[in-house]
Amino acid sequence: MIDIRQSVHYANYMARSGWKVISAAGIYYYFKKIPLLGNVLKLQRPEEIRIKKIKELTKTYHVFYVIIEPQTALDANLLISQGYKLTKSSYLPTKTLQIDLTQTSKQIKRGMKKDTKVIFRGLNKVVKSVKNLESSPEAFFRAWKKAVGFRRYVLSVDKLRFLKKCFRKKALFLLAADGSAGAIFLQTDKITYYYQAFTSKSGRKAHNQYRIVFDGLSWAKRTGTKIFDFEGIYDERFPNGSWKGFSHFKKSFGGYEVAYPGCYTKTAFLFKR
Repeated sequence: MIDIRQSVHYANYMARSGWKVISAAGIYYYFKKIPLLGNVLKLQRPEEIRIKKIKELTKTYHVFYVIIEPQTALDANLLISQGYKLTKSSYLPTKTLQIDLTQTSKQIKRGMKKDTKVIFRGLNKVVKSVKNLESSPEAFFRAWKKAVGFRRYVLSVDKLRFLKKCFRKKALFLLAADGSAGAIFLQTDKITYYYQAFTSKSGRKAHNQYRIVFDGLSWAKRTGTKIFDFEGIYDERFPNGSWKGFSHFKKSFGGYEVAYPGCYTKTAFLFKR
């Protein structure tokens, strides 16, 4: 299945966000100009690694640094054979959690952890206080900023607008009624991604993010996608302690883990012209 980074919607979003986008044989390559140095080339989760094309683009666009995040171990081995090195950290999550949406709703709920089922039963008794609302990018930004302050990175209003405009009906911005929690869900034709999310202290206490994920899952299933992707969990291979908390939350919904090889880079002077 095509990764969201290789969709036309995401490519349009990247273009609006200041990246130069080149499409070749159904693969999207992203370029960012760095003053005095040249361009960085970023290639994320392509269906195929085309070494000849990468070399061609590197020369044409004066690339000094190439970043590739492959989908498979086979592609990773190809990159290693070409002199690419594995980095200690990645731009994309190296491990994620997915739920099979071809299951029935009952089967999906059955796969959730016991505590999550108990929380849902409690939330169902107070539906009015946890009702989620579809949000505008502006309202979402205000709620997100208020919830996390300067403690975490927040996408700019412009980037949120770009996401909404580029993904259109394939984007869902959900907010808890009191603004204490929210999430952005993005879709390709087959996959729905839990792309960005936030929860304030009061939102965590009220378990509002559980209801938001549940509503996102329901939307994903209703609109016909086959997989729900939590877009990242803690990976022991590339440990980041700050990921453990939300990974525990995500795993409470069940599903299965999917691992990716990591991020591989190469500087331009190592290319054979």
